[in-house]
Amino acid sequence: MSDLKRYFPMIRERKEVLADIHKNEKLLDMFHFWTEEQQEEFLNFCTGVKGPRVLYDAFFKEVMNPESAPERLNEFLSLILGTQVKIHMVLPNDSTRLADESSLLITDIIVELKDGSLANVEIQKIGYKFPGQRSACYSADLLLRQYKRVRSEKRKKFSYRNIKSVYNIVLFESSPEEFQKFPNHYIHRSEQKSDTGIKIELLQKYVFIPIDIFKKTQQNKNVTGKLNAWLMFFSAEEPEEIVKLIQAYPQFKPMYEEIYEMFRNMEEIMGFFSKELRELDRNTVQLMIDEMQEELEQKKKEAEQVKQKLEQKKEEAEQVKQELEQQKIRAGKLEERERQKSIQLEEALRRIAELEKR
Repeated sequence: MSDLKRYFPMIRERKEVLADIHKNEKLLDMFHFWTEEQQEEFLNFCTGVKGPRVLYDAFFKEVMNPESAPERLNEFLSLILGTQVKIHMVLPNDSTRLADESSLLITDIIVELKDGSLANVEIQKIGYKFPGQRSACYSADLLLRQYKRVRSEKRKKFSYRNIKSVYNIVLFESSPEEFQKFPNHYIHRSEQKSDTGIKIELLQKYVFIPIDIFKKTQQNKNVTGKLNAWLMFFSAEEPEEIVKLIQAYPQFKPMYEEIYEMFRNMEEIMGFFSKELRELDRNTVQLMIDEMQEELEQKKKEAEQVKQKLEQKKEEAEQVKQELEQQKIRAGKLEERERQKSIQLEEALRRIAELEKR
């Protein structure tokens, strides 16, 4: 029996799951379409051999739904932002968001807080290139969206005082290389500040959470603190980690129960899993495009450097050639002067000889 089954009796045995799949032709076709590794991964999730990946879009939105269970996201955001927050309303994803970029996200939840601030919670499975630039674009998009909405609501009473902070909170399952240079830090908070200390309210704020680095820092450690407990909930895959978590913080047990109830609907859960695999493929392709683009830019830069060096060598060669020409001219002039001196010497000797004869 799986360790998790003791805590979550709704977890089914492997043979039950396979029986459900084989009696439905559509599900069986879907199952056979997956690789053996993907089939095994799915069965391990269903049977509690491995814990569910809470950051999967369907699971995260189920347990962190700000409409049905706002207290959960309230607590997580309060811990992340370091101040008590309360979700006022959930905003739909606006079509003005950069269309191509939206495909890079696993999850994207936008909420308005009680003070009017906006928080955008994103989950990225793969750490893409240029995380700062991407987040700045998302944040600018969110800020502009708030501006348009508030201006429309306030009309003539509108003031820029009405525009509140926007928080872009990004969780990376596999973080970009920039974060790997800080192996002991798994929460990075960033905002704009003046170098003079002048107080100007610049509204764009960011929190980056590399989950993979969090997992490395927490290996063989007990769960300490509410924020770490949330991050463990998002990242734990081994049954013993999950057991340790729910023993220390029982509030997470009902969330796991909700996820395991989802596993009982085989058609729905296989559809979710297939969607995650498709998103992973798309994201992997996008990452490869980014890497190829970066490599192309690097090659272009190297080619430009080689070109500049060749131009420099050409200039140096031209200078050497000019110097040689000048030296040749000087040598010619010197040779001519020596020849003239030789002629003059011969003439002088001839005259001496004539004088001696006389």
